[in-house]
Amino acid sequence: MQLDDVHRGINKNKKRRRIGRGQGSGYGKTAGRGHKGHKSRSGYSRKPNFQGGAMPMFRRIPKRGFNNQFARTIFAVNVGDLDKAFEDGTEVTLELLAQRGLATGMFDELKILGDGELTKKLTVSAHRFSKSAEEKITSAGGTVNKLVARRTPDERVAALKAEAQG
Repeated sequence: MQLDDVHRGINKNKKRRRIGRGQGSGYGKTAGRGHKGHKSRSGYSRKPNFQGGAMPMFRRIPKRGFNNQFARTIFAVNVGDLDKAFEDGTEVTLELLAQRGLATGMFDELKILGDGELTKKLTVSAHRFSKSAEEKITSAGGTVNKLVARRTPDERVAALKAEAQG
């Protein structure tokens, strides 16, 4: 291999294809679209779920159960994880959990679960606590702060109506 072989075949200033400019160009008449069919027509766009006229996959697969799109997503963190990540006397908040990589992604509420052992005195702020987690935090000498969950749009509307009436 020669040094000048490295650049062979690379064309940086490639000329664009001039479509529909006569037969001599090689892209005349049908302009590279072929004869007839969907793709030859102007304004052609294929639906992403189109499978050549066959019954699409999403219609073939059976649908089961119910998926509540308004349900709150709850992120769980175990007491044992808190024990490993934080020093004694730390105030554990949502922001601090996110910084340490314990609470990641999008969620509506944070729940502390009681898996693992807690040996440090922590002040933990979260939306929900399991009974065992609450007991472990308080028995280690820490405190539990329950945060108010963000309201859903339906709850906000109901609260506004209640205020207007009363």
